[in-house]
Amino acid sequence: MGLVAWLVGIVFFLPIAWMALTSFHSEADAATNPPSFAASLTLDGYREFFGAGGGASPWPALINSAVASIASTLFVLVLALPAAYALSIRPVKKWTDVLFFFLSTKMLPVVAGLLPIYLFAKNTDMLDNIWLLVILYTSMNLPIAVWMMQSFLAEVPVAIIEAARVDGAKLPTILVRVVAPIALPGIAATSLICFIFSWNELLFARVLTGVVAETAPVFLTGFITSQGLFLAKVCAASLVISLPVLAAGFAAQDKLVQGLSLGAVK
Repeated sequence: MGLVAWLVGIVFFLPIAWMALTSFHSEADAATNPPSFAASLTLDGYREFFGAGGGASPWPALINSAVASIASTLFVLVLALPAAYALSIRPVKKWTDVLFFFLSTKMLPVVAGLLPIYLFAKNTDMLDNIWLLVILYTSMNLPIAVWMMQSFLAEVPVAIIEAARVDGAKLPTILVRVVAPIALPGIAATSLICFIFSWNELLFARVLTGVVAETAPVFLTGFITSQGLFLAKVCAASLVISLPVLAAGFAAQDKLVQGLSLGAVK
């Protein structure tokens, strides 16, 4: 079973390794068919991505993606924690129906809400505004965050909360100093998933932004021009844009595993 796990891991890792190797090739070598493994390595793709050849700088797009992803994730956590508390530790009536309603909002095709959201943004002068994306990403990720955190907070011992309440702690203190530390692995898993969803979102960012609020995925699509597809440059850009997500996943991997497996073994 260990050998099978390693083989499956290698199979899933091969496309990423291929993209990384191609990013260090010249455009001529990257376009060869079949590809050349022994081709000379170069940093030209990364230089062109960062604007060395006179192209647009990717830093504004990367900063916009970071602002939209981090801010929306923080807002989601602030809103999802008390909602999950109300649905797990202090359950409201018909809490299962509430959870199903939250999840049902994710069943709506994204393109179905694109036109009304665009008209709303146009009429409120919020087109090409990064804070519009923050609001959208918060509303898009909030249902799945409440659903996940409800299952995590259901594992918090009620006796600890009752003891804090007897000591005179109010609800905000209980949430911040009692519930949050215990459910930290689940919160980390939820925040990482929300961050990934926000960072990778393309459709709304493509339609609702222009130059000022352009995000990294939208910037990446600009490399496909009428002159052709620059494979080495696209691979270099894709690797750079993927690094924040990979770094966040690596940094939170222990909390992510604990959070995803929380409650599996009693």
